[in-house]
Amino acid sequence: MIDFKTAKNIILEKTTLLNSKTLGIKKLNGRILAQNIRASFPMPRFDNSAMDGFAVRSEDTLGAKKNSPVTLKLVGSVAAGDSGNISIGEGECALCMTGAPIPKGADSVVMVEDTDGYGSKTKVKIFNESFPLKHIRKKGEEIQDNELLIKARSKISPSEIGTIAAYGIKKARVFRKARVSLFATGDELISPGKPIVPGKIYNSNSFVFSELSLRAGAKIVRDEIIKDRPNSLRRFLSNALKESDIVITSGGVSMGNHDYVRSIFMELGVDEHFWKVAQKPGKPIFFGSKGETLIFGLPGNPVSSYIGFMELVWPSLEKMMGNSIGKKILGVLAKPFPREIDKTRFLFGKVWLEDGKVLCAPSIKVGSHMLSSSLNSNCILHSDPGPNDLQPGDLVKARILPWKLIQ
Repeated sequence: MIDFKTAKNIILEKTTLLNSKTLGIKKLNGRILAQNIRASFPMPRFDNSAMDGFAVRSEDTLGAKKNSPVTLKLVGSVAAGDSGNISIGEGECALCMTGAPIPKGADSVVMVEDTDGYGSKTKVKIFNESFPLKHIRKKGEEIQDNELLIKARSKISPSEIGTIAAYGIKKARVFRKARVSLFATGDELISPGKPIVPGKIYNSNSFVFSELSLRAGAKIVRDEIIKDRPNSLRRFLSNALKESDIVITSGGVSMGNHDYVRSIFMELGVDEHFWKVAQKPGKPIFFGSKGETLIFGLPGNPVSSYIGFMELVWPSLEKMMGNSIGKKILGVLAKPFPREIDKTRFLFGKVWLEDGKVLCAPSIKVGSHMLSSSLNSNCILHSDPGPNDLQPGDLVKARILPWKLIQ
């Protein structure tokens, strides 16, 4: 049995970065960039108006007041999308709409509210003084040509999509999704929707694993319930090892008479890196590899498997697909936390903000079979081994569940 930190380090050392592929812009959301995105032109590309109004020479507006306006000659107009090939001279102005190029000779825009409006075709009254660059968006003021816009390894969200589109980029290179094979083993398991009978339980772990894998950005290639029969397990695993980047099992890796999974892994040439981790819940965790395919054998108890996935499998998926590995935060305990003297302890719990502090409290349901402990939780609380329980006011580590919020 090894300690939790060593187990996690072994997993990350064995996790290799997947190759990349090029996708069209409509398929990029949620993916991880495998390239830097640089600006191919400055933004804005040209000086343009920030307001609907009139482009002027600011010096021509000196002394303008509501009761003593300056009158300028209207010599043209320019709208967004126009080439802007007009110019103004002394005593002249041009109608200039939002986003339109600034006419040559102009150094300011007077918004229409500070004029007598659009009624006249020849003259415009200006009611306020202007100054150089007022209401003008300067070329390159937001982004310079060749500036780094989005770093490789960034997760693509609507912000990145919008920026990519604004630069006319039709496609980009992203890391491939990890191919994940899932299976649960146990003669006691039946699928939801079927009648329950004495001695049977509904399979929940596979559904949790599937949802977590998809939320991490992976692709499910196999997902089955397999009876505790060596031949069935051997057939499934033989194919899964060829088709997957990660294979995850629920159950079958403990020490019961029908826990065949670990021995079949060995038969199929899987290198075992560890089996059993000094953590609670989830001690009977298996980790191995065959080539670059990683194999996780997680316990059958639902809380053990859920927490084992989030603490050990999820970071591996993040690294494999080029994502940054999520960090834990420190919070102040509002309630006691039961610590283990020789094991890393995990519990579902809540994190919230109160009076400028990050507060935490573990679920009152601590059994490894109590999946309902995850229902109202937004985090997994984590304590290193120690001789005494943590008390209110002590610091504890928290992994915020990525789909939850701190409130």
